[in-house]
Amino acid sequence: MRIDAHQHYWSIERGDYGWITPDIPVLYRDFLPQHLEPLLNKHQLDGSIVVQAAATLAETDYLLSLSEREASILGVVAWLDLADPEYRSHYERFAKHPKFVGFRTMIQEMPDANAILEQGFVEALTFFAEKGVPVDILVVSHQLEPLVKLLDQVPNLHAVIDHIAKPRIKDGVLEPWKSQMSQIAAHPHIYCKLSGMVTEAEHDNWRAEQFAPYIKHVVEAFGTERIMYGSDWPVSLLAASYDEQVEVLEKALPGAWTEAERERLFGLNAKEFYRL
Repeated sequence: MRIDAHQHYWSIERGDYGWITPDIPVLYRDFLPQHLEPLLNKHQLDGSIVVQAAATLAETDYLLSLSEREASILGVVAWLDLADPEYRSHYERFAKHPKFVGFRTMIQEMPDANAILEQGFVEALTFFAEKGVPVDILVVSHQLEPLVKLLDQVPNLHAVIDHIAKPRIKDGVLEPWKSQMSQIAAHPHIYCKLSGMVTEAEHDNWRAEQFAPYIKHVVEAFGTERIMYGSDWPVSLLAASYDEQVEVLEKALPGAWTEAERERLFGLNAKEFYRL
């Protein structure tokens, strides 16, 4: 099974995508399964994991309902607010849906990432760690220090770092991202998505070789069994076509890789992580 492990769908008229405005014309329109299907077919992908793009319960309900009609949606990563006293009941409701595969916590949006070290947040993630629920973590490279501390407190968390933690690719900065990602990779239940990289470079003037040091480090740190391909489509269209973001990844992969290792990156690891 070949899988795009990270992409989004949205309908602008729903009104809960406040970050998508007419000032971003590339994204300010509907993106639905019929728009992605030709690209999945071209790259011989069997389907995708659709990840929440709005911080609302209603959007998760929308994506789950969409998945009922679309075989190519292999799973939906929901949104949960772990500061909401009702987060467990929302989780239990979502978990009844056959295509619910986990949820995403959006550290990126926090004014102070140290909030993830507060007792309530740690207790919430401990609850999900004990249940083995897959968790996507959206984090920016400058927020990795508290995340390293959090994972030491919740060592059994079954989680994946989205977009290789958004390092400063545009500026060519590797440290401290590189060292912190190695610390994170030392936790055997943490995976990493090779996704969302093109938008961390200069959108109109990136070069494929800029991404190679970052991809190489993630592959070496996490190993071939804990990395997965994701397009981050359509957000990736801000900087590259679907074909171009695939090519960026392909060019940076080790030439000596076996077909079995490629199969893990392009589907098997996602299948196992999300328990498809």
